Order: sequence, then structure tokens, then C-alpha cells
Amino acid sequence: MSFVFICGASLMLAAQDTVPAPSPLDTGFNQMYDLQFDAAHKTFAEYERTHPEDPMGPVSDAAAYLFAEFDRLHVLESELFVDDEKYENREKVPPDPKVKIAFDNSLARATKLADAVLAKQPRNSDALLAKVLVLGLTADYVALIEKKDLKALSFVKEGRTQAENLLKIDPNCYDAYIAIGVENYLLSLKPAPVRWLLKLTGAQADKQTGIENLQRTAAHGHYLKPYARMLLAVAALRDKDDAKARALLQGLSAQYPQNRLYAQELAKLKPTQAPSRDYGTH
Repeated sequence: MSFVFICGASLMLAAQDTVPAPSPLDTGFNQMYDLQFDAAHKTFAEYERTHPEDPMGPVSDAAAYLFAEFDRLHVLESELFVDDEKYENREKVPPDPKVKIAFDNSLARATKLADAVLAKQPRNSDALLAKVLVLGLTADYVALIEKKDLKALSFVKEGRTQAENLLKIDPNCYDAYIAIGVENYLLSLKPAPVRWLLKLTGAQADKQTGIENLQRTAAHGHYLKPYARMLLAVAALRDKDDAKARALLQGLSAQYPQNRLYAQELAKLKPTQAPSRDYGTH
């Protein structure tokens, strides 16, 4: 899902023969990341109509509902995540009840379809990934919109466990690594006594493990690659690594020009003349 610039008409024609057209799910996710939520919903609805037994249709639509709420409520602005005090004292935002109903219904459809597939094919990676995504989306809604961090932790832990099980079956399902990365990175930010207590409950809280797994999704992921890159940009901002954050945000802004969030975050960074390294933005 990166931009490749090819010089020469012959090379461009050759590339057209070898690069497959994006799938409907790819198109929907790209629309979602570019804040074209109505278009994404239409794309996912059509996919559900033509693939009624695939749980990836409704779980993808749930993601579009969640990201639309995040955008409406300005949930993903970096100050919230870089400043711990602001995060702890954040106000509980007023969710849209109609969106919540649609979001929950999409998750319920995805879970029902995934369970039906897994009853016949316990090692079906798409169905297992859908289950991981259901848990991750639920955790995000509970934590970032309902402001129930402890409740969200239970979904985060279960999602990480499901992701580990999926990766035993399909180590190349790089989207699943994000579940491991999120738990380890976010919980590593807690004070040491809290991390110790969390580990007693079975949670994982190792910062380096978190970053490495986020990097796996950012480099090789499919649907969640842009989301992993955004999380890595936030991690870079927390570490005051402006060069890395800038490289990631520049790549995202170029790929999704209608997403004003990336441009806004870039504008907050101090200008620099130093060349930036490649952080997997292409």
C-alpha cells in the first residue's frame, strides 16, 4: 500500500501487468484512512452483500464506524497520547448513540460469522483475524470513548492471546502483531508497580516487544499497516524523536492526502534541515 514512482512508459506498463488491483476490503480501508467514511461504509456494505459468510466484511465496517467517531471527537490527536496527564484527565466524550448501535451490530455480525467459520475450519486465519479485530476495536471504543481503561484491558489481553494463537497458525498474518504490540507498548508506559501488578494478571508490558511488533505490522501488515505507522509516530513523539515521527507522518500524509490529522501533526513539529531516515513509510 505504498506509492511507487516509476520512470519510463515501458516500466509503467510492466508494473500494470504485475500489480494486482486492490480488493474491495483494501479499497474500503483506504477510504477509511482517508476520512471518506461514507464511501467506506458503502464499499464494506457491498462486500458484505457479495461475501455474506465472510466476517471481515462487518468487522471492517465496524472499524469505519469507530474511526469516524474518533475523527468527530478528535480522539486521535497526539497531545492526548504524548501527555500522560492530559490522557489521565481527559474528559469523557459524548458518543453518538446511533453510531454505537451500528458499531455493536457490526461487531456482533462479525463474531457470529467468525464463529460459524471456525466451527468448520478451526484454523481459518481470516476468521481468527476477524476475532482479533473485534476485540481490538471493542477495547479502543471502551478506552477512548467510554473512558473505561480497566474494562478495556480485559479486551486487550484477550485480543493479544487470540493474536498469538493466530500467529502460531499463520506467522505471516502481520496484522495480528499489532495486538501484541499495543498491549506491550501501552502497558509499558505505566509506573513500575502498576506494570508488576498487571503482569500478575497475565498482561504483557515490555516496551521493546511492543515497538518491535508494531514495526512488523507497519512494515508488512495489510489492512492495519497505516494504523501501526500512526501508533509508531505517537511512540516517536513520546520519545522526542521528531525525525522518526516526521518521516512516518509524511508518508501517511502523502498516501492519505484528505486525512487532515497527519498534516496537523506534521505542522506541530519543528522544521529541520536534517535528512530523515526511511522508517518504513514507503
